[in-house]
Amino acid sequence: VQLVESGGGSVQAGGSLRLSCAASGSTFSTYCMGWFRQAPGKEREGVARISRVYTTDYATSVKGRFTISRDNAKNTMYLQMNNLNPEDTAMYYCAAGSGNCGLSDTWYNDWGQGTQVTVS
Repeated sequence: VQLVESGGGSVQAGGSLRLSCAASGSTFSTYCMGWFRQAPGKEREGVARISRVYTTDYATSVKGRFTISRDNAKNTMYLQMNNLNPEDTAMYYCAAGSGNCGLSDTWYNDWGQGTQVTVS
């Protein structure tokens, strides 16, 4: 599946952004989907994931501030990010995996090109 992220940008601390991940193909509903981020000089980390049956999981650092969702009719996944802080600055990637998935990138097979989020 091909994935395209959008919605990144620059925002002040305390602000919000909504990322989108558009997927190609007709099998989006069968994928487990995740959001990851990578800051300069740091390893990629799992931010949130949503299963085929809409169960969700979040990294501790974003729990209560970020919300992951999906719209299978639109082949799109979202990440609503509130109360952003400078530590959230990173390139954000969406990923798709078949079957079950978690917050480790080993669960995922397909990746988007990323969208930059900068919080100042």
